[in-house]
Amino acid sequence: MTSSTVAGDGRETLADQAYRSISDRLVTLRIRPGEPINDERIAAELGFGRTPVREALKRLEHERLIVAYPRRGTFATEVQIADLGHISEVRQRLEPLAAALAARRATESDREGLDRLLARLADTSGGGTDLIRVDMTLHRAIYAATGNPYLEDTLVRYDNLATRIWCLFIDRLPGLAGHVHEHGPLLRAIIDRDAEKAAALAAGHVEGFEAAIRGVI
Repeated sequence: MTSSTVAGDGRETLADQAYRSISDRLVTLRIRPGEPINDERIAAELGFGRTPVREALKRLEHERLIVAYPRRGTFATEVQIADLGHISEVRQRLEPLAAALAARRATESDREGLDRLLARLADTSGGGTDLIRVDMTLHRAIYAATGNPYLEDTLVRYDNLATRIWCLFIDRLPGLAGHVHEHGPLLRAIIDRDAEKAAALAAGHVEGFEAAIRGVI
């Protein structure tokens, strides 16, 4: 089978599946910053051929999650705290925009999905990686509800980079559950089509994230 073979629901390629699997490992630091990336080993671990894995790695390099050096190999990028400010500058502009657009444009199906996520969030009481996965799921649902695939792709990239920083300090960050549960009022504002409130809550969420990280550096 090649990476062009469509699997699963008939839309996702093997390269897409490989990308999601490897990206998840990089973002949650199961592949540690600076760790070498061996496409043959990863292909064997994931059960894919090397071709879809190589295609996925090209995409991940473009998204700054891995870096390739001539004659040295490919590595997971280091987490640079100096990048926090740059990432936050982008997110402070785009996260409120996404929240407002989602409030205005979300379809009934989108709103039903967000409502289910709101209920899931209320029942979430775990910690660590479980909370981070919930956080990522919520963000991606909001991005998808904007109806703008370019904005969605951009924000997923920056959310991944921000989450890597978060994971690096997760054991030192207080109030992790509170940070994730901040999404409750945000989701409600989007479901209720309150674009102004949604934008304000999203802006506060990004500012709070940066302040929390800087508080433990």
